[in-house]
Amino acid sequence: MNLHEYQGREIFARFGIPVPPGHVARTKAEAGMHTRALNVPVVVKAQVHSGGRGKAGGVKLAVDAAEAELKASAILGMDIKGHRVNQVLITPATDIAREIYLGIVLDRGAKKPVIMASAAGGIDIEEVARTAPEKIVKFHLDSKGSFRPWMARQVAFQIEKEPKIAQQVASILEKLVRVYWECDCSLAEINPLVVTPTGQVVAIDAKVVLDDNGLVRHPEFEALRDGESDTERLAREKGLSFIPLEGTIGCVVNGAGLAMATMDLVKHFGAEPANFLDIGGSSNPEKVVAAMTIITSDPNVKAILFNIFGGITRCDDVARGIVTALEKKPVSLPIVVRLTGTNEEEGRAILAGAKGITPALTMDEAAQKVIAMAAGGAA
Repeated sequence: MNLHEYQGREIFARFGIPVPPGHVARTKAEAGMHTRALNVPVVVKAQVHSGGRGKAGGVKLAVDAAEAELKASAILGMDIKGHRVNQVLITPATDIAREIYLGIVLDRGAKKPVIMASAAGGIDIEEVARTAPEKIVKFHLDSKGSFRPWMARQVAFQIEKEPKIAQQVASILEKLVRVYWECDCSLAEINPLVVTPTGQVVAIDAKVVLDDNGLVRHPEFEALRDGESDTERLAREKGLSFIPLEGTIGCVVNGAGLAMATMDLVKHFGAEPANFLDIGGSSNPEKVVAAMTIITSDPNVKAILFNIFGGITRCDDVARGIVTALEKKPVSLPIVVRLTGTNEEEGRAILAGAKGITPALTMDEAAQKVIAMAAGGAA
């Protein structure tokens, strides 16, 4: 679950990480009110679940309340990488001497969280990794409670030679590690962590992603959920893994690996997938109904591909789900279905009597048929 910057800053402050004050505004009048209360020049920052806000014009300086209202009015309602801006953060402008990057993310290759620190803050860490990987210090975390103050100092002094600054960086890093573990994060990032001209170190940005699997331990975090589309909410409620994309081939698959392979195959044959959608290993037909509802809500989808491998999942249950979905909500889109594995013959027999469904035996055949049908050709 992605958090907005202001929500991440609130968590940082709770753990003792120094952050500037800030207030959320949903109208230009609120932006002016908060600026008058702060009584200093402010930064008006779009609050959306997307990077690149500054480049998109979603971060602006305002010297007084009147200008804050103008800037907020320009930002509210913007579209930033497909996300509508409904709220802005009003926070004091900070004098910056230099910028540092601190972040913790799961290193899937090492199967451990990894601290990444760099004196080259303020820009995407991916860009630093690409152009100057030697500027990134990495330190893997073994387990919760294993990180010691001397380790934090070891990391800090590799990116900051001034002792008073490095000590502050080390203290903030210790607290960021606590945030990562205690909040069940998959990402906890400060970019930039700034050094002011007076030698203070302050986190002026916050990016926090919570691991959905840990939310059962943090029911209070459910109140922070924001920015979900109706389809994303339905997918979460029905236990589906769903990521919207920008193609025309709607994909319904069981298993993340098979879903990735299906998307690759669609691209291989010259089309683009409209989504990643994994119905998982369940044999619940209601999941298929939900998947069909999600897929058909995307106006860009021109055809639907079901690619089901019946291991734990039963092909006949998936077939019943498809038929049920079509009965509840008939669609005019062409549908190609590949069923293989447990009860595949029964599943194919169920689908044989359904209108608008084209069977396929192999993945190649299924991908080629659905792409042809999306283009208006014969299967």
